[in-house]
Amino acid sequence: MPTAKPRYPMEEFAQRGDEIYAKIRSQVDPGNFGRIVAIDIETGEFALGDDTKFACEQLFARIPSAQIFCIRIGYRSVHQFGAQSGKIIE
Repeated sequence: MPTAKPRYPMEEFAQRGDEIYAKIRSQVDPGNFGRIVAIDIETGEFALGDDTKFACEQLFARIPSAQIFCIRIGYRSVHQFGAQSGKIIE
């Protein structure tokens, strides 16, 4: 898998990712609870996968220099540590 060096400060990176996800959420959320969406914060292109590696590989195949932000659909974070699930109940 290619590695892209970060081109943005962490705060801007996260802000861009959150903004793009808000725009595409209605496209990716239905029927994909628990899956990963990998988003290129520069182009807005995205890929879905059952895990982070697969989603990122799909996006890197299309955009080798992608700056990828990942979200697990329906959760607060991509990975969990400890006993709490992190599910978002809306």
